[in-house]
Amino acid sequence: MNWFRRVLQKKRQEAQLQKELQEHLERQAADYMRSGMSEADARRKARLMFGGVEQVKEECRDARGTRWLESMLQDLRFAARTLRKSPGFAFAAIGTLALGIGASTSIFSVTDAVLLRPLPYPNPQQIVRVWEQAPDGHRMNLANANFEDFRAQNNTFTHLAAYGDLLTSISGGREPMRARVAFVSSGFFEVLGIEPFRGRAFAAEEHRPHGAPAAIVSYSYWQRYLGGATDLSSFRLKLLGGVYPVIGVMPVQFDFPRGVAVWIPNELVPDLGSRTAHNWRGIGRVRYGITVAQARANLSTIAHRIKEQYGKEVDLNDAAMVPLADAMVGDVRTALLILSGAVGLLLLVACVNVAALLLARTSARRKELAVRAALGAGRLRLIQHFLAESFVLSFAGGLLGILLAVLAIRALPAILPANLPRQECIAINTSVLLFALGATLAVAVSLGLFAAWRAVRGDVQKALAAGSRTHTGGAASHRFRGLLVTGEIAITLLILIGAGLLGRSFIRLISTTPGFRQSNLITIQFSLPTPLDFHQNEATIGRQIQLLDDLVTRLRAIPGVRNLGLAGAMPVAAGDDLADGDFLILNGQKPPANFDEWDRIAQNHSQVGHALYAVAGRGYFRTLDIPLIRGRMFGVEDGVTSPNVAVISQALARQRWPNQDPIGQTIEYGNMDGNLKPLTIVGIVGDVRARGLDLPPDQPIIYVDYRQRGMNLNSSPTILMRSSAPAVEIVSAARKIFHDLAPDVPVKFSTFADEMGGWLADRRFLLLLVGAFAAAALLLAAVGIYGVVAFSVTRRTQEIGIRMAIGAERQDVLRLVVGEGARLAIIGIGIGIVASFVITRLLSSLLFGISATDPLTFAAVAVLLSFVALLASYIPARRAARVDPVVALRYE
Repeated sequence: MNWFRRVLQKKRQEAQLQKELQEHLERQAADYMRSGMSEADARRKARLMFGGVEQVKEECRDARGTRWLESMLQDLRFAARTLRKSPGFAFAAIGTLALGIGASTSIFSVTDAVLLRPLPYPNPQQIVRVWEQAPDGHRMNLANANFEDFRAQNNTFTHLAAYGDLLTSISGGREPMRARVAFVSSGFFEVLGIEPFRGRAFAAEEHRPHGAPAAIVSYSYWQRYLGGATDLSSFRLKLLGGVYPVIGVMPVQFDFPRGVAVWIPNELVPDLGSRTAHNWRGIGRVRYGITVAQARANLSTIAHRIKEQYGKEVDLNDAAMVPLADAMVGDVRTALLILSGAVGLLLLVACVNVAALLLARTSARRKELAVRAALGAGRLRLIQHFLAESFVLSFAGGLLGILLAVLAIRALPAILPANLPRQECIAINTSVLLFALGATLAVAVSLGLFAAWRAVRGDVQKALAAGSRTHTGGAASHRFRGLLVTGEIAITLLILIGAGLLGRSFIRLISTTPGFRQSNLITIQFSLPTPLDFHQNEATIGRQIQLLDDLVTRLRAIPGVRNLGLAGAMPVAAGDDLADGDFLILNGQKPPANFDEWDRIAQNHSQVGHALYAVAGRGYFRTLDIPLIRGRMFGVEDGVTSPNVAVISQALARQRWPNQDPIGQTIEYGNMDGNLKPLTIVGIVGDVRARGLDLPPDQPIIYVDYRQRGMNLNSSPTILMRSSAPAVEIVSAARKIFHDLAPDVPVKFSTFADEMGGWLADRRFLLLLVGAFAAAALLLAAVGIYGVVAFSVTRRTQEIGIRMAIGAERQDVLRLVVGEGARLAIIGIGIGIVASFVITRLLSSLLFGISATDPLTFAAVAVLLSFVALLASYIPARRAARVDPVVALRYE
């Protein structure tokens, strides 16, 4: 009803205004007639003296104070009607903007969830990650004794805590499973400001050595394996060689460390007392009013004090600290910033494309606009008109873009890398919608002001006097459109070069050999029962070896299994599970009897080496086709009671024994597994990229036999089988064997190719998105070139007819028109290459095997873009070459 009343009131006001103006004209005409003028002359002179009736109406409406809103609504309606009459232009402009805004919105949703949104903890800006810092500047995890000094002596933290996690088997729920278990010190949950939503947190007596065992579970574990039970008192989890009553359940949104299913007190883990055993990650909450820099300086002072007090017993000389949010993001930040830059360039290409379309449309409407100006429309009124048209286009594109973003976000989980933090928070939420609205408004205002600026330039009288032959605009307008397309080509080339560099890097990476044959490999990952102290005696090693031998024997007998090897961790794909550390070169000395003596010998740096520690079985090298360089591999003679032996990589032989034979050398590597028995080197094998294809193949590795040392308990034992039968058949038979021999051991079956696919997921994700943006930018650039050249052909139709009439051949016309597109492409490519030499250096950290200025990539992209430009120019050129000279000469 209010709306109806406003309509009636507006109609009454308009009627009253019309009546008043008519009365005024009548009085003025009557005055002229009394002076002797005829009625017709009097009325004409009254209208001339009064001015434009419609202009006076506009002034009166403006005086009411609401005219701007009425005129804007009128312009919006007029813009919508005008666009309906030009469906081709509207479809192209709206579709182009939708592509740019949709891509920007979808990537912003990822950036917002991962980088911008605060962590879901109280005052997250006060939470930091803490490390020790080595003399060479690299960060190290905390040694427990150093952590205790940090915690006791600092005065800038409300709480400081240590934690660690590992993948192990857990039973006691509905079924056994492999999951991550976190060891957390007192103060851990206080640092994060989170409490269990059901049950309780750890009590003080549980946070002490030899305290009562207790476990807190994640919400997802509670739902899936404990049935969401309200009474937790009946649940006892079996893990790490002990039984842990469940005392609490964390809230649904809590996921720190990422993927952890169970938390237990780390005080239950025996402390070796070493100040160089960097086993724990540090986390702290800075006191209110204290900056991160002040807290770091405080810990740095304590670190220097520790160094002065303990000297060579420690290997730290400082402390390092960053906000937890930055530590969680890590290397993902670079990839997301690059994606944001690429999608920003795509949006810019889309805007430039639409700007060129608007410029052409404005040129075609110059006479119409001149008539509007002659009838009294001022510059502000014309600017408002173009803003209204731009808003209609942009908001239609924005709405369609949001719909595209919703669809894109639904498809993202299929390509998101597993290590992307907080990906469960990616969604179209309020902040993302505000971003889309802001981008749409910015595009609308920019395009509207641009179109208005080009439209209001020039002389109205010249535009009115111009014939229809000039309706398409002059040479200056055409040059400006060419300038826009040149910039579009340069930006497109920049995106294409980025995608090309990432693509070539990815191809180099996947074609890199890891040092062994990857085909037809089936992988079986499982978790063995792990004692809480992570050390094993001969009895537990014996039971472990018996189980592994039985598994290997029965698995090897499966039809189709050609070779089978056992490893402590998956090479390459799970290379982070490989431990590394210092080992001693005994040189005939007596091996250390305990770890204090081990530390004493390690003071002599000439007797210390550093290598990866890899547990393997005697079939491992044969299964992967890792070549034997010298000596021998593990054999049946190597057992628990035999002298312990080791096989080393060729890289380690070159580094530590460059001028002598390492066969027969004795080393001590007991700090890796707690076994102080010396190892005699019996063989040298080929180098492998054990920790990743992107790392050099000269990683020093020491292999030990699981039948002598047992499995490395802080890793995921893996059986690799090379098969000639279908994987489905072998997995089915292997699953039954595990069920018979180790029913409580959770197992994961896969193929090496699938595991490598997971390892490559983050690079593939970046490549796919940047490649998609590059393809979209290339399409838009082609459309832009086509539009400019086609518009030029239309503008020069008569000229082309004259040329053909005086003897020009079709080939001459083709060269003329294609040459125009080629000139735009050459200039744009030149500018783009110069910009790319500077900007692509930001990609250096993500590239493998090529430089950020790889000449082959630059050349290939330049050729591709040139071909697309020539093709886009050829289509209108071919049409121009077919013009009938007689028709062209009559063209207006």
